[in-house]
Amino acid sequence: VIDPSSLTKFRKLRLQDQNLLDLLIEKTIAIAMDLDLIETGTIIVDATHTQSRYNLKKPQEILQDQSRKLRKTIYSVNESMKEQFPKKNTKDDLEAELKYCKELIATIEQVPGLSANPKIGESLRLLEETVADDIEQVRCSSDADARTGHKTVDTSFFGYKTHLAMSVERLVTAAIVTTGEKSDGKLLQSLIEKSCAAGIPVNTVIGDTAYSEKTNLQYAEDNHICLISKLNPNITDGHRKKEDEFDFNKDAGMYVCKAGQMAIRKARQGKKGVGTNQKDTYYFDIERCKRCPLREGCYKEGAKSKTYSVSIKSTEHAIQRD
Repeated sequence: VIDPSSLTKFRKLRLQDQNLLDLLIEKTIAIAMDLDLIETGTIIVDATHTQSRYNLKKPQEILQDQSRKLRKTIYSVNESMKEQFPKKNTKDDLEAELKYCKELIATIEQVPGLSANPKIGESLRLLEETVADDIEQVRCSSDADARTGHKTVDTSFFGYKTHLAMSVERLVTAAIVTTGEKSDGKLLQSLIEKSCAAGIPVNTVIGDTAYSEKTNLQYAEDNHICLISKLNPNITDGHRKKEDEFDFNKDAGMYVCKAGQMAIRKARQGKKGVGTNQKDTYYFDIERCKRCPLREGCYKEGAKSKTYSVSIKSTEHAIQRD
């Protein structure tokens, strides 16, 4: 049986080398290909969250840690100082902790020669600097590389993301580790390229809506890859609620509002050839809107115009939607 210390050393020291991780995956895929275990050029992509083993600390927790270390260092030199120190703060409150730290610093500075000790002086300066910082600067973690990422609008995590590609036979073909705030879709091209380098003839990619951004659609088309990824509902359905939608009269080529009024003209907005999509804006007769019985929630009092805009989907988005 492999000694646990060997595995620990390998994980901590060797796996920090990104190239080594790629090399291990490539070797795994090469063996699988030789044994005919991979039959298709289809890969599945996704990202998984990894919590940092250190939690993001509150400012008062940072101060508590530093003041504790300072007291401990002083006790190793002069244990009798316990009786002279102010009473510790027991509240989970930043202002109360700041007040305690200031009192602690003042007490230490009143004792001749105490801060001259190198260890005590260093801890004392660190606490003084932290107290002087603003609240945002105090917010930190023992894990300086981790970042806050968001699973949904309401939930977040502190740590990293592991972006993975695997074959339909469930063999990992590529892996990229990033900080927690990185977007899943931005890593698609790298995952495909690493999978190809590992020996997978990628022709189909399956992923969720995060991978259907425009640059990925263009990349897939340029490289003759079928990207099976739904478009974001905001692109296919738009931001507008169903009850706020107007009807389109295909014969007249104009939109008709809930009260039956047809737009009097339309104009295309947005620059041609620029990354952002253009939109058609339909204009309604403002005088009729002012008198309309259904104007509440539709026409804003005092507005000089009433318009209804529809985004024009890019060719890539239209193809992907179909």
